[in-house]
Amino acid sequence: MKTIKKKIKIIVEKTETGFSAYSEDFPIFTTGRTAPELINNSYEATQLYFEDKYKITSENLKFEIDFEQFFQYYKVLNSKFLAEKIGMNPTLLSQYVQGHKKPSDNQAEKILTGIHQIGQELSEMNLIFRR
Repeated sequence: MKTIKKKIKIIVEKTETGFSAYSEDFPIFTTGRTAPELINNSYEATQLYFEDKYKITSENLKFEIDFEQFFQYYKVLNSKFLAEKIGMNPTLLSQYVQGHKKPSDNQAEKILTGIHQIGQELSEMNLIFRR
């Protein structure tokens, strides 16, 4: 079985009960109560669709969510803090987050890089409790 080379874009949307996801290019649809569950279900749904044609790995999936939904779900990420961290005007980032403006591809990449950097920093952090 061949491995598919193409990245399959999965659009993520926040719902009242969790998340839904779909591909614009293939008839792949799924839901999940949490983000990790949605990712697992998307991987499984994609494998089922391509089961006899291609071997699918997690590297084949590219998840996308709009700024407004992202910041609604990840409320722990403060847009003012993120703007300062990436050197962006906080008012401009706030307009992206609220859906009043759409960022250019360069701005979107800058924001995503900042989010990934914060995620990397948090994943490498250990908390200690002193008494």
